[in-house]
Amino acid sequence: MRLKISLVLIISTLVLTSCGSKKRVVNSNRKQVVLEKTPENVPDIPQLEQVKKVRKTTTNHTVAYIEKYAPIAVRKMYEYNIPASITLAQGVLESGSGRSPLAIRSNNHFGIKCHRGWKGKRVTHDDDEKGECFRKYKYPETSYEDHSKFLTSRKRYASLFKYKHTNYKAWAYGLRRAGYATDRRYPQKLIGIIKKYNLSKYDYMKLPKKKNKYTPVKTVGNYYKVKKGDTLFSIARKFDVSVKQLKEVNGLKDNTISIGQHLLLQ
Repeated sequence: MRLKISLVLIISTLVLTSCGSKKRVVNSNRKQVVLEKTPENVPDIPQLEQVKKVRKTTTNHTVAYIEKYAPIAVRKMYEYNIPASITLAQGVLESGSGRSPLAIRSNNHFGIKCHRGWKGKRVTHDDDEKGECFRKYKYPETSYEDHSKFLTSRKRYASLFKYKHTNYKAWAYGLRRAGYATDRRYPQKLIGIIKKYNLSKYDYMKLPKKKNKYTPVKTVGNYYKVKKGDTLFSIARKFDVSVKQLKEVNGLKDNTISIGQHLLLQ
């Protein structure tokens, strides 16, 4: 009888001990849960909003871009002595004629990065490296103004201003040497755009005599807007110039002109 009682006590003790052991394991596991800490340093530069891939930029897009921003480029040329053709070509190339994600989301048409001392708004954008800081503007026009100030305020670009504002080729190669872009073919690309769209004509435009008043592209300088029925011969006779001269100053290979086209007269 005593033996049975002893066995019962031993078995009861073992069961209680086993249950207590299991309970401690559960509690131990619960204590191992660690909450994720909130990051202490949250970046104050917003990532550039991702946009769907834009459609391929066509010649029409580029022509429309040039007509829109040519008056600004001409004005900046007279204010800062930077060729209007170079400014426009850079705008076309860097912004994809105003259709790149950086241009759409931040009105940055020249790919200007933040750099030291920039106190304006900014965004991050993947360029040469991931998440680089770029300047953000409220208006595209402000981007054009900042582009001019950027080139005139930095010593690395000082050598460019020894060239005439009509020497766009020297400017194109000078920008690459000064480190504006890492693309080795940057000068050739700018020159190609200038030739294709005859942007050098804007380097010869004259501003109206009245101060602080700038007229649209179609009337800036000695230009004529082609109308229905016009021919190179009739325009040349009307303004007392030769057809050959018209073709040379406008970079025309033949006598073909189109309605709405702007022809430089001299």
